[in-house]
Amino acid sequence: MSLSLRNSTIAAVLTVGLTGTAGAEELVVGSFGGSFADNVKACHVAAFEKATGATVALKLGNSSQFAAAVRATGGKPDMDIVYIDNSLAAQLNGEGLADKIDRTKLKSAPDVIASAWGKNDSYVVAMVSATALVYNPKLVKTPPSSWLDLADPAYAGKYAIGDITGTSGLHYLLALNKAKGGTLDNTDPGFEAIKPIAKGSAVLYTQADQLLALFEREEIAVAPWYPDRAGVAMDKGLSLAVAYPKEGAVGILPAVVIPKGTAKADLALKFLDQILSAEGQGCFSEKAYIGAVNTKVKLSDKVAKIVPNGDSLEKAWFIDPELIAKNSANWTRRWQREVAR
Repeated sequence: MSLSLRNSTIAAVLTVGLTGTAGAEELVVGSFGGSFADNVKACHVAAFEKATGATVALKLGNSSQFAAAVRATGGKPDMDIVYIDNSLAAQLNGEGLADKIDRTKLKSAPDVIASAWGKNDSYVVAMVSATALVYNPKLVKTPPSSWLDLADPAYAGKYAIGDITGTSGLHYLLALNKAKGGTLDNTDPGFEAIKPIAKGSAVLYTQADQLLALFEREEIAVAPWYPDRAGVAMDKGLSLAVAYPKEGAVGILPAVVIPKGTAKADLALKFLDQILSAEGQGCFSEKAYIGAVNTKVKLSDKVAKIVPNGDSLEKAWFIDPELIAKNSANWTRRWQREVAR
């Protein structure tokens, strides 16, 4: 990565201070923005600050930006703990940039499902979500049922897809590739299929909440997006619905990683304990429409209707994060050459 690109990437990670008590120890937390950050404040930050007396500053960005920032700071991170897609967490572990999580210091660890822990405890999955199809039922009378539907002329000029630097953009590419007969070793079908779709997209969005304004103004009618973001927007009155493609949604496992070299590893573990606690998990699930990894949490009927569960969870494609970590750099370079505008 060039110096200028590295600096612009780090600059894209916005910083938001939450509290400011003089003399209090500060923890810097990398978080996704929009409603996700709002729920982090409500469900994780507030209880942590009350219990520890420390303060939290959020740095907002996406997984690719966070991974780039951790790499750029090379063992002297400017973030103490980071919410990040599990595939990027696996990459950071492979590069020796993730601290090992000491489960013995986490009261909540015994209640977390075994499959949530990353390789060598280098990260832990904190919630379960998916990339699915979100649409406006006022504009779309027949719900979309396949990843291939965005190529339908009926949606021309009325959809948006994510850039590959965001989780939904990568997921849509890989889902399209799979639907067209491709594999993770052969993504030619996906790239050929997505080129005209990307060309007709209203925007190649890089931040999840960019779609809110487009849906509000009815500039788009459908998009590969996240059920959790859709659920929050629906609570605020936006006309949206979630459709799980017949081929299966692409599962998302947002994880948490503690960058190697932070001087506040013990404080970061206390924050992680709040994230994984039944209280923190239950609060986040209900506010953010997202699945929990703490076995003591029971989803309400309202949340269960939107998040992947039952049949939609069984059909979901959870891609091996190690395979994504291995291939993502090549996929991104190809995207920039062949797809990006």
